[in-house]
Parts: sequence; C-alpha cells; structure tokens
Amino acid sequence: MAAAVRTGLDRWVLDGFSSLQGLRVGVVCNQASVSSRFIHILDEMLRAGVQVVAAFGPQHGIWGHTQDNMIEWQGYRDARTGLPFHSLYGEHRKPTAEMLEGLDILVIDLQDVGTRYYTFMWTMALCLEACEPIGLKVAVLDRPNPIGPSVEGGVLDPEYASFVGLHPLPARHGLTMAELAVLFQRRHYRAVQLEAVRMEGYVHGLPFSATGAPWALPSPNMPTVDTALVYPGACLLEATNLSEGRGTTRPFEIFGAPWLDPWRFCEELNRLRVPGAWFRPVVFEPTFQKHAAKPCGGAFLHVTDRERFHAMHAGLAILRTALRQAPGEFAWSPPPYEYEYEKLPIEILAGNGWLHRELERDTPLTQIVERLDAEAEEFQPELEASRLYGGRSRRSAGS
Repeated sequence: MAAAVRTGLDRWVLDGFSSLQGLRVGVVCNQASVSSRFIHILDEMLRAGVQVVAAFGPQHGIWGHTQDNMIEWQGYRDARTGLPFHSLYGEHRKPTAEMLEGLDILVIDLQDVGTRYYTFMWTMALCLEACEPIGLKVAVLDRPNPIGPSVEGGVLDPEYASFVGLHPLPARHGLTMAELAVLFQRRHYRAVQLEAVRMEGYVHGLPFSATGAPWALPSPNMPTVDTALVYPGACLLEATNLSEGRGTTRPFEIFGAPWLDPWRFCEELNRLRVPGAWFRPVVFEPTFQKHAAKPCGGAFLHVTDRERFHAMHAGLAILRTALRQAPGEFAWSPPPYEYEYEKLPIEILAGNGWLHRELERDTPLTQIVERLDAEAEEFQPELEASRLYGGRSRRSAGS
C-alpha cells in the first residue's frame, strides 16, 4: 500500500484487524468501502478471519443499486457471503435492537462528500443513537473529505431537521466522517462508546488526488470528486423543477430546463462573478428523472479555481438566474422529500425558512451569501473542537 494517506480501513488491514479478532462484528458499508488495493471491507475482514455477523447499508444500498433519491431498499441475505444485509434506508433508518443483537462492535466505513445534505452521516448518527443505550461500541474508520476543510453555507435550524440534516451543521462542513462522529458524540450522544480510527498521513487541505485514497462512487450520482465539489450548491436544484443533471453523465455539473435559453442563462450567470466558477452553455436530454428525453437548455459549471470556488454562491446564482429569466416556469418542488412531508424541500435543504423568500425578493446574492457564511463562522468553534488532524486555514471558501 503505497498511498500517501492510509485510511482507517487501510490501517486495520495492515494490522490484520487485530482489535476485532474474537469479536462478533457488524459493518455499516457500501460499494465505496474499499481498501487502497480496491478490495471491499467485507472481503478484507472475512479473508482476515474476522467474525462478521451482519452488514448494514445506507441510502442506495450496500452495492449502490438504487439509482435515485427516495428509493427505498429492503434487507436480504447476501448469496455470496451468506450475511444478512440490513437496510437503513427503508422501513428502518436506525438499526433496531434485533439487528444489533449479539454484536460486540459496530464498524462504520462510509465515504462522505463534505456536505450536510448527504445522508450517510445521518445514517452514522442514527447508528450512534441506537448503540448508545445498549452500550454497543462503535468504530468509525476515517476517510478523506474530498472537498477539503473550507466551510460555507448556513447552519441548520433544528426546526428544519430532516434526514438531510438531523443536527445543526453548516452546508459545507469541512470535516471527515470520524470528525463528524466526534462532533455528534460530544453534542448529542455523550455516552456512546466511540472509537474514531484516524488516518495516517492526512492533513486538512491535502487535495484528494494527493492522498492516494481510492475513489469509488459513494452513490450513483456522485461519479467524481468534481461532482462532490459543486454539490453543496448544486444539490439545492433538487428542490426545484430544474434538472440537476440526473440522467446525464455529469450530474450537478450539468443543469437546466426545457424553457431556458442556455446562452442567455450563462451570460447572466457569468455576470454574477461567482468566485472560481465559469458557466458554459449546454443543451442536454436527461435519460431519466426530471424532463427525461426532453431537450434542456442550461449550463456546465466549470470550477476554474478550487481554492476560491464557493459552491453555495454558485447554487444560489443558478436559482436566482432561473427565477429572473423564467418566473412563470420556475417552481419550488412540493414535499415529500427525504421523509419530510410538510416543509418545502428547499427549506430542509437550506436548513431554514428564509432563503427561498430572499431569492424571490431579489435580495442581492452577496448579501445572502454573507448571511449564510456568518452562521457558518459562528459554528466554527464546534468544528474546530472536533478536528483530528492539522492543516491549512479553514476560512469559508471564496473569502
């Protein structure tokens, strides 16, 4: 293993999973839970003689087989390994006592993408919640945050809690998965027995490409690290009738709608001077989801400066421009969305009830971004207290 960074899983592979020998182990994982030699965690454990009793999978399933949001999957017995595969995105999102019965430890190895809306961290949080009262130890194997330590976007108002945000956190949080676990333990699950298995050789601000860590799609519409970089802002399009590019080969980087003129759209977007961004006109036909098989005008979002790029600013610019250019066609999507049946999807993604109203009022974008980032800045002490690694300055992106 010649990677510059050893993930938590790689460290355990190298020592033969010595801390797990003789224990009955449950594993929360998916298709991206691979070692630096591209072997899945279940196979690494089973080959090392670990007594794996059960596996648990988040949204999209253990093998990433469910394509879209809000598609539940049901547990089953895996024919290859013989293990029960429990679904944590279906009838249950939190492990039940029956699922956890007989385990000595629950191991979590999931690749996060650095954004509050991504549900894997909330699956982890619910695992901590389930394990706390029964005294079951939880080990979180750490992986790099692919979009780095920069923090941006508003902090979730608990009134708008949902499965895309159970606890207060900025939209782009700047933490790794194990650091999130530390934060959740300190703020919400104080009695849980948590082991945060750190990486070796990792510092905040190290580009993902320099870590040597493998990139396997953590979910079907997160194909690249570039997708993850734009996701904190572009995910807001899920709360509208704009296509966020699902059904294309570059979701979240491509977006638009049948009623938009892509050249006019991009001309106005580029006039907004989003830090580190350039919008290029495109025409595309989604193969599924919104506007399937219909020609859409829109844009491709090129990140020209990764250090200065502000994803939330870019996402808000897209919404503002669509509102201005097509007020009769643009619409906020109605509920339900991610198990929320009353509040608007834009409210639970934004984590507040004011953002969409300010966009409708044509409040200057810079004013909205400053308000959101001010909230994130106030939350910085909580983030700093949870960090397991050193690194460069962690100011908001674009500042």
